[in-house]
Order: sequence, then C-alpha cells, then structure tokens
Amino acid sequence: MNTLHIDHVSRWFGNVVAVNDITMTIGPGVTGLLGPNGAGKSTLINMMGGFLAPSNGTVTLDGTTIWRNAASYRHIGLVPEREAMYDFLTGREFVLANAELHGLGRAAAARALATVEMEHAQDRKVSTYSKGMRQRVKMASALVHDPSVLLLDEPFNGMDPRQRMQLMELLRQMGDEGRTVLFSSHILEEVEQLASHIEVVVAGRHAASGDFRKIRRLMTDRPHRYLVRSDDDRALAGALIADPSTAGIEVDVVEGALRIQAVDFARFTALLPRVARDHGIRLLTVSPSDESLESVFSYLVAA
Repeated sequence: MNTLHIDHVSRWFGNVVAVNDITMTIGPGVTGLLGPNGAGKSTLINMMGGFLAPSNGTVTLDGTTIWRNAASYRHIGLVPEREAMYDFLTGREFVLANAELHGLGRAAAARALATVEMEHAQDRKVSTYSKGMRQRVKMASALVHDPSVLLLDEPFNGMDPRQRMQLMELLRQMGDEGRTVLFSSHILEEVEQLASHIEVVVAGRHAASGDFRKIRRLMTDRPHRYLVRSDDDRALAGALIADPSTAGIEVDVVEGALRIQAVDFARFTALLPRVARDHGIRLLTVSPSDESLESVFSYLVAA
C-alpha cells in the first residue's frame, strides 16, 4: 500500500513546539505539503523519513513504526532541503556512495543519474554544481534504491524553469506508478500544478486537507467570490441581492459582469440557476474569482 500514517504527532525542541498534534494519512499518488516557512514542514518530513523521532505520537509506514526501523528505510527516499553534501566527490561518486549503502552498485547509480538527466555532469565535482544541479543529484541519491515512498523538502528551490518542468513530470509519473510522493513547498503555484492532494500546515498545526477547492469550501465562514456574466446583469443583481446567501454585488463595467460575494456557498449555488430560470435570464459565465490556491492559502493563514 505504501501508506504513511501520522497519528497525533508532536515534536518540540526545548520550549519550541515545531509540530503540534498532527494527524494525517499520505497514500499513493502525489501529495503537496503546503505551508509558510517555519510552519513545521521540514520537521514533519524528517519524522516521516525516520531521521527524527516524534516527541509524542507515532509515524508508521503500512502499520510499521519508521523510527529506528532499518527495514522501513529501504522503502523510503528522502530529498532534504539542506545542502549537506560531500562537495569533494563527483556527482557519480556521491550517488554511488548512496547506492553502496543500500547494497547496490554502479548500475543502480547510473540508472538514478539518468532518471534526473545528470549524466552530462556526473564526472564533475559537486562543488562546481549550481543549486539546481545539486537538487537533481540529491534526487538521484534518493532514487538509487528505487523507493516506493519519496519525500522531498522544497525540491524546486534553485531550479530553472526547464528543470522544474522535468522534475514535475518525473514526480507525476512516479505518482501514476502507484508510488507515494510527498513534497513540501511554500510556493503555491508548485503545489497547485502538481499535487492531486494537499495537506496544509500552519504554525505547526494541521490546517486543512483535500484538493484546494475542497479546502476552500470547508471554510464556510469565509465569503466566496464569483464573476457572473448574463444577458441582463441588472435584473440578475436585483434578484440575488435580496437573498441572505449574498453579502454584496458589484457591477464591473470593465469586465461587463457582476462580482458577487456569497456567504453561504451551498445556498448560493442552488439559488443562482433558479433565479436565472425564474426571471428568464441567460447565464453566460459563472466562474469563481478566488479559487486559486493562493487565495485558499491566504485565508488559511489568516484564520
């Protein structure tokens, strides 16, 4: 199954609580761990990878505790954010060293380097690599033993647009193969483009879970904004404004549309087509204007 279970996990460092009573399940496919810097993402990933013990709670892979369990490490690949690398080694030597730790050899190292398209620089020393190249060789070292679970901490940092697209495609492919892929990011666009499932962590706490539309709709105390075009905007606005599901309607002359703020999502989505039908109004465009992940994230952080 390749499923990670985080059960009421906390981690503190002295008086500082980095992760506070988080419970979540990470299964096959690509999951994005979203949160601002300092939210506890790296701490959480290090506990999932078995590099850090929870202060409280448990982290398991398919029901087996990960911490100090060498057998579970064989199934996990970790790409850390920190640049802790042996700069005096070539890229090939660095990946081969990781292969040998898993009892593997040159063929596994060569395959991993090819997967991240680093053959052209494999005989250069790591000290000469750009940040994006370092990210890719770290990725190769994490893939060398063909793990079923891949954990990546801010993997796109320092990559140019072409490298980012290549890595995104690789992670999508791995998710489609049934592997469990989790990557953290504070860049909203990355998560929205790649992840089929999102876990949001804010200030060490689990803030939300689901796809970004589902997360947005869970927040019923926040207004939803829509851009609506019709063949009679004024009549539509007059019919909608009387209903308590709408908090405000603005006529956008430039867009030739109505900007509607709905405070009751379920009621409004049923009301709009009914009002249009009853008044003989043709709806031309109905689109949410705040459904981007950036909007979701800003609401969650402010909550």
